[in-house]
Amino acid sequence: MEPQLGLHELLHVFSFLEARDLLCVAQVDKVWNEVSRTKELWRQLCLRRWSSCKDSQITLGTQTWKQYYLCRSELEFRMESGRPEKDFVCKAIAGHKGEIDELAYISTNEYRFDGREKSVVCTVSSDGTVRAWDLHEGTEIWSSPLQPAALVNLVTYPRLQLLVTVDEQGLIKVWEAENGCESAYFCLPTHSSALEACDHPEGPFLLAACADGTLYTLTVPRLQLLSRVSVFPNHPASLLCSPDRQWVFASTQNSDLGPKVFHTCSLLCPSEDEPPVSTALPICLTSRACWAPDEAARLVVMHRNDNGMQLVVTTYELKVKKSRDGVDILLQQIASFVLPDTMMPPHLMKGYSSQVILLVSGSELVLFTIHGLQLAAFQDHQKPITSMWVDQSRVITSSFDLSLRVYMWNKDNKFPVLKSCYHLLGGSHRWASGFTHVESDSMSIVGVETRSIGTSILRSYYFQVQRG
Repeated sequence: MEPQLGLHELLHVFSFLEARDLLCVAQVDKVWNEVSRTKELWRQLCLRRWSSCKDSQITLGTQTWKQYYLCRSELEFRMESGRPEKDFVCKAIAGHKGEIDELAYISTNEYRFDGREKSVVCTVSSDGTVRAWDLHEGTEIWSSPLQPAALVNLVTYPRLQLLVTVDEQGLIKVWEAENGCESAYFCLPTHSSALEACDHPEGPFLLAACADGTLYTLTVPRLQLLSRVSVFPNHPASLLCSPDRQWVFASTQNSDLGPKVFHTCSLLCPSEDEPPVSTALPICLTSRACWAPDEAARLVVMHRNDNGMQLVVTTYELKVKKSRDGVDILLQQIASFVLPDTMMPPHLMKGYSSQVILLVSGSELVLFTIHGLQLAAFQDHQKPITSMWVDQSRVITSSFDLSLRVYMWNKDNKFPVLKSCYHLLGGSHRWASGFTHVESDSMSIVGVETRSIGTSILRSYYFQVQRG
């Protein structure tokens, strides 16, 4: 009689198998089936395949690790395939009587498959309302009362289930995501040029830049003033908070005024005698910037060279040096390259990992390393690209050609490879003039489709999996 492996020996052997092999050995007999369903085997498979996830970032709900692995794998397959009706359901969601100026997800970006998953976005419009939408059901959840002025921007705090809007006159309001009730407001002296939501370890806060060049730091949810600093007098500023929330980049486009980086702690806890800790970058005529998402403080800036003739992309790293005299910012340039003269000036810029930047020029999407090596170029759109979404799994672009393009990352090589996968089509060209925005979460993609009559609708693409 052949010797039988014990349960511990089987478990050790099975720990070297991939998911497909585990599913196969489960069919041998009852004992092998029982061992192949061991929680720890599937937990390790999940953590290996999705190495960016920690246990605390994975929401199992009522599911087992095996069910989670199979559902998430199926979802990734469907998002890469993009077959209409088989992989996703497309819905047109109307309600606003004006153009949608901004949208953002309020639902947490979780991968969960226990029946409680939900994709909810909020929108602001020139019709003076803010609204919340269920993308799975294709329905409006709530709409605010008509506001005194058109709403022009919003940011969300999914963990707190709060959203913040600002109107064209500079009135900032906090809204509860569950029911649309107002909870606080703050009046800026002029209209806002930028809003940035920051969920800082010491507490969430809001950054608001005024058209007069002043930067306001406010608490959330009560909107109490923490600090006010003049960044670029009489010049509207744009803002970018770093991935670790420790830095704030402020710039004013195509100006001789060089961009600045602020240390967040000095904005949250300002000194009465000293201005906030900041440093000016040794460049001017800045046009675009982004943070490298996989680094705590790696900043990539696109600007003109000294004679203003060429576009340059420069990468910096920032560090804090503390001493008895206070805090200093150490700025180090780690890479720089000149964009090709044949390339139209890019109007969109995003970062990926620590080494890759994505630039959009007209209808073309181009990938470079931070040292200037061109990795790929795509011309999948017939008209200019209007927005771009980038995360760890995919890239999505929207265009005036009334389509969204989905790309998937392959990270097996030295540098990530982007694969062009499929188009998501909008409505009829007779009624629509193109997509202006695109956003995505773990289960859905949503675009703002502008209508020729001066209104906008949402078009959602919801990906579903079979729950075993």
